[in-house]
Amino acid sequence: MIKMGGLSNTRIGVDVGTRAVKLVQFSDFGKKLVDTARWDFGPTDGSTLDEQDYEDCVADAIAQARDAHNFNGKEAIICLTNRDLFIQNIRVPKGTPAEIERSVHQEAVGRLPYAVDEAEIRYMESSDVKQGDNVMREVILFACQKATIAKLISRVEAAGLIPVSIDLEPAAVLRTFVNQYSRQEDGKVRTLVLHVGHSATLVMIAEGEEVFFVKYVDVGGRDMDDALAQFLDLDRYDACSLRRFNGERREDRRDPEIERSVNQATRPVMDRLFKELAMCLRYHSVTFRGKPIGRMVLGGPEANEELANALGKRLDLDCEISDPFRRFETKCHGGRSGQWDVPIGLALREVK
Repeated sequence: MIKMGGLSNTRIGVDVGTRAVKLVQFSDFGKKLVDTARWDFGPTDGSTLDEQDYEDCVADAIAQARDAHNFNGKEAIICLTNRDLFIQNIRVPKGTPAEIERSVHQEAVGRLPYAVDEAEIRYMESSDVKQGDNVMREVILFACQKATIAKLISRVEAAGLIPVSIDLEPAAVLRTFVNQYSRQEDGKVRTLVLHVGHSATLVMIAEGEEVFFVKYVDVGGRDMDDALAQFLDLDRYDACSLRRFNGERREDRRDPEIERSVNQATRPVMDRLFKELAMCLRYHSVTFRGKPIGRMVLGGPEANEELANALGKRLDLDCEISDPFRRFETKCHGGRSGQWDVPIGLALREVK
C-alpha cells in the first residue's frame, strides 16, 4: 500500500519530463529551500528523440542541472509518471490489509497489459462504496513493469546520483497539495486536483490526504501547441512560444488578436479535456455519494490564469492556481510555479 510519508531531509527530488528535468532540494526538514533547477533537453523544433538519445539526454541534463546549482549530496528521490504507470480504480471485498492486498493482486491479473510477475504493484485505499447489496472497498491500483523501473534507476545513476526511493507522480502531486492546504478546514474540502503537463493531465479527487480518484487524461500542452501550429501554419516550437508568452502576460496586456487565435485553435483540444473531466466528476458523484466537489486546484507546467478561468467557468468550480512554494521561507525564481509541483512533492517525501 502507498503511504504519504512526512518530510525528507536534504534529498534531491528529480522530476524527469518529456522536455526538461527539474530538481528541488530542501533542508531543515522541508522548511528551507536549498535550490531549484530546470534544465531543458532535446530538439527545439518539437521532434522526438529515439529511446537511446532520450536516455543520454536525460542523464546529461540531470548531471548539468545538479552541477550548475548548489545542491548538496547525491541522494535522489525519483518518480514514475504517466509514461510508466498503469492506473485503475477497482473494487475489492472489505477485509484485513493482507486480504485487501491479496485481492488487489488477484484483480491485477486480469487487468494489466503485461504479466503480473513482470510488474511492481502498489495501491491506495479509498473508501467503502455500495455495489448492489454489498459494501466493497474502492482501491486505486498502480502498476509498472520492473524493466521500466530498472531503466529509470540506471538513468539517474548515469547522472551521478544515488536513487534512494521511487515515488509515484500522483503521490508527489498530492503531497505538495496537502502541504499547501494544511489548515484543518482545508482537509475537509473535497478537491479536484489537476496537474496539466506537456503530454497528459493528471486528474485527482482528494479530501486532505484521502484520495478517491486518480486518472491520466491524454490531453496536454503538446496538443494545444500542435493545434495552434496547424491553425497558424507554424512549427511546434514557435506555436509553443507564442501561446506561453501571451498566456503568461497580465490579462490587460495580452494581445487580443493572438488570444483569439489561440482560443479558436485550441477549442477542440479544450472541449476534449472538458469532456474527460466531466466523466471523471460523474464517476466520483455516482461512486462516492454524499459530498460534492468544493474546490479545484490547477497545477503543472501548463497552469496559468487563463486556463484556470476557462476550467472554472466550464466546470462551475472555483479554480485556484497551485503555489507549491507557498509555505516555504524561500521562493522559487522565475517560471510558472505549477511546474514545481512534482519535484517539490518528491523532495518532501520521507525515506526510512
